[in-house]
Amino acid sequence: MHEHNDTTTRGPAPAAELDGRFSSPEATARPWAEVQQVIDDAEIFWLSTVRADGRPHVTPLPAMWLDGALHFCTGPAEQKARNLERNPSCVLTTGTPVFLDGLDVVVEGTARRVTDREALERLATMWMDRLEWPFEVVEGGFRDPEVAGAADEASPPDVALVFAVAPTKILAFGKGEPFSQTRFTF
Repeated sequence: MHEHNDTTTRGPAPAAELDGRFSSPEATARPWAEVQQVIDDAEIFWLSTVRADGRPHVTPLPAMWLDGALHFCTGPAEQKARNLERNPSCVLTTGTPVFLDGLDVVVEGTARRVTDREALERLATMWMDRLEWPFEVVEGGFRDPEVAGAADEASPPDVALVFAVAPTKILAFGKGEPFSQTRFTF
């Protein structure tokens, strides 16, 4: 488990509300600390964006929680980056693949580019510590040194754009008795 007790990493707990329509009678709102732990421990999230023609686009990727937002990266020519350029609204989901156990988490928000070098350095450290992914911080984002070494000088590799999604709403779905749906607002 990844412990992030630093308040700059975790931030204050948002307001929680149990939705009784989708919860067992004896359910209570899930504690924010439990939701935060799922987010901290997740290695993969599913990012949902919207294509220019309105069709959905979903792709798995790693994401890191820092300073009250989920962060991910993508190449500027990838579909998700093109989608976010037109419509920055997106959803990131994570959880378990089972029906009767665990907690699924849905994070809704608006993606914004991260270009601040200090924030990028902190995020690159997180990617290395959690996933052993050695990003280099360059102007405007990340560069994977292994990919950079494979590119020829006439065709330099793209810089990976880094995005932050500060949640407007998080839904936590508790699976197994008692089933619960908790809404966190920010």
